[in-house]
Amino acid sequence: MEFVPAPSATKTSPKNQSVETRDGGETLAAQGSSSGASETGGLAQRYAVALFDLADSKSQLDAVAGDLGALASMIEQSADLRRLINSPVLSRGDQGRAIAAIAQGAAFSDLTSKFLGLLARNRRLFALPGMMSAFKKMLAKRRGEMTAEVWSAHALSAEQQNALADAIKRAHGAKVTMEVRQDPSLIGGLVVKVGSRMIDSSIRTKLQKLQLAMKGVG
Repeated sequence: MEFVPAPSATKTSPKNQSVETRDGGETLAAQGSSSGASETGGLAQRYAVALFDLADSKSQLDAVAGDLGALASMIEQSADLRRLINSPVLSRGDQGRAIAAIAQGAAFSDLTSKFLGLLARNRRLFALPGMMSAFKKMLAKRRGEMTAEVWSAHALSAEQQNALADAIKRAHGAKVTMEVRQDPSLIGGLVVKVGSRMIDSSIRTKLQKLQLAMKGVG
């Protein structure tokens, strides 16, 4: 499998940038607009679209989604893995061997493993979190689900995540897929974003509001 970032039609038109995917003679060009987005965000989106389309064509969306979900949890829980994917010092070979060992140990599908190996060879592992997030959002849209982004001060148990998903589903009347991240700076509570709506019940925000109120009193 090879992902080749194709040159844009004009240097000033990021909408024309694409990623070509070749696997066993098959060629797929995935278009991705990066207008208004950072270079990393546009790159992540293009690779995610290419991976999504290839997985879809091979009826492997669920398998790849499962692999990426497991990998996202590993990245969140392991500082060493975060350093690995973001290191500008490690060589392509070192990153490739390390990510291959992780993929093998986690029993990832062949498609996911090849994709990760390609990212290492192209020095694109740093954009992996954005790629996984974009892939998850595309899959949620395909399934008619809403995507809820959740930040918590502490890790949420499976029971807590299910309860939160049920609450969001009742509030919005749609199936929900969640992206849960830890942010110790919140101190406690949650921040939940569904679409353009954000609910912030974190202790950090409550303290900030209290500090503002105290300044007003003073």
